[in-house]
Amino acid sequence: MVLHQQAQLAMLPMRRRRVVKIRIAYGKHGLDIEVPDSYQPVVLRSAVDHPLADPQAALRSALRDPIASPSLHDIAARALERTSGGRARAGIVFNDISRATPNDVMLPVIIEELRDAGIRDEHITLFNATGTHRENSVDELRMILSDDLVRRYTIVQNDCTAEGVHTEIGTTAAGNRVKVMTQFLDQDIRIATGFIEPHFFAGFSGGGKAVVPGLAHLETILHNHGPHHMDHPDAIWGKTEGNPLWEDLAEAAALAEPVFLVNVTMTPDQRITAVFTGDRVEAHAAGCRHVARHALVPVDRAFDIVVTSNSGYPLDLNLYQAVKGMSAAGRIVRPGGQIIVAAECWDGLPDHGLFATLVMEAGSADELLDRLRGEDLRVRDAWQAHILALLRTKAEITLVSDRLTTGDIPQALCGWAPTVEDAIRDAALQMDHTPSICILPDGPLTIPVLPVK
Repeated sequence: MVLHQQAQLAMLPMRRRRVVKIRIAYGKHGLDIEVPDSYQPVVLRSAVDHPLADPQAALRSALRDPIASPSLHDIAARALERTSGGRARAGIVFNDISRATPNDVMLPVIIEELRDAGIRDEHITLFNATGTHRENSVDELRMILSDDLVRRYTIVQNDCTAEGVHTEIGTTAAGNRVKVMTQFLDQDIRIATGFIEPHFFAGFSGGGKAVVPGLAHLETILHNHGPHHMDHPDAIWGKTEGNPLWEDLAEAAALAEPVFLVNVTMTPDQRITAVFTGDRVEAHAAGCRHVARHALVPVDRAFDIVVTSNSGYPLDLNLYQAVKGMSAAGRIVRPGGQIIVAAECWDGLPDHGLFATLVMEAGSADELLDRLRGEDLRVRDAWQAHILALLRTKAEITLVSDRLTTGDIPQALCGWAPTVEDAIRDAALQMDHTPSICILPDGPLTIPVLPVK
């Protein structure tokens, strides 16, 4: 077989060619990659969003002057007036280890406001919004909160499969029976924290997601994350209005009101850029508008090869989470093209939950989709397997990871390469033309938007 000239070029050692050097997010320290400059790679990054000089002061100010809500101090003071003996209880929901939320910055400021209003430490409970994720270890809690917070406060983690710890509080218009942790519902003051970024099927993170799915029972999550939503064309990045999954989620979270929202936005290196507090709906909407201005990046065409990270630590902890980076790349890869995702995957596929079982047993993407769409299969993590299979029906997928290799991954759905350079070279060999390449160094923190046809 006679190789195309570009494929021949692809096999030459990197040192004999001029290259473009790009640093992408990977693990805690990043990854430097080299792309032949003959490919004229397009590098997409979000618009610059400058970090706050004093995030604690900004948080304090936002708590005292929130959006469409009384201040947190006033909410706490009124709760104390309503309860006998000044025993008002406050519950603060925080994100688990899979999210880069600056809990160690946010929670002390929130707690300071509560204490200033008269709420006692022993009446403050921290709720870990694990959703369907595993519980976090004590060491992990110390890492994402702080030694001081772990020592001083009661921490409750959501076990979505536990019986007798969730209360059914209503049914959404879509027929979702909403069950949320009873202990959170028993709090006199309910505070949901988080950070807002684009989300691959909910539109944006933050807002009511801290409550549902964060503190929800598995049955509620399975309904919201079902195949009818995964297949819906409006359950996509950057869209909440008209997104049936988000609207069901928001309606579910509303059943747990009143909830005071504390959300932030961040730079790719996880510094706070803005704070949005107050009414769960209006504060979140304001934050989403802010993120959209920076993270949604217009692109004029699709590409043969799209290289993406998964935003580095902590989001690239496993293949399950790396589907998010693949999904961002999938927006601009041409049909039949190649997605290359660099994710450390220190947590494996992982070995907890059902994602690994679903994808490793798959004989093909189409076979997996048929199974997931079957009425008899409603299991945790099916949604992530669903999105991975949808992406594989559009493009080839290659994982670059130094923690996983070929034998560890679902070969029917994705391949493996030791380096991004190897993955690009292998993809170029399969093409009869010079490939067009796009790089997403920050992964799903940057969401490409193609022109509407």
